[in-house]
Amino acid sequence: MVGEIARVKSFMGALTAADWPTVGWLMHESHRSLAEDYAVSCPELDRIVALSRGIPGFVGCRMTGGGFGGCAVALVEAGRAEAAGRTLHDAYARETGIDAAWFLTAAADGPRVTQER
Repeated sequence: MVGEIARVKSFMGALTAADWPTVGWLMHESHRSLAEDYAVSCPELDRIVALSRGIPGFVGCRMTGGGFGGCAVALVEAGRAEAAGRTLHDAYARETGIDAAWFLTAAADGPRVTQER
């Protein structure tokens, strides 16, 4: 738990500095920790994360959600996102026979406090 807290703080600093290699490394380390230290990943997600590391355009990838299967989230260079996503999908399908669903989305500003009138 302490390692993940430190990783989040480092991640925030790397994002602020636009240090994309560090952002990617931290995402992969977070996935490794979830898989090995907390045992909440699964072989399918581990494979998706591993495959993403060799695809141009991917910054980082990790599992997300409640664990024990489900989803991966990836940061990908905007100009390469469509091709990178298709490449990952196709590589995963070739290796596993699973036609995994995937989609692209853009980052948003995130939550903020507003005042009601």
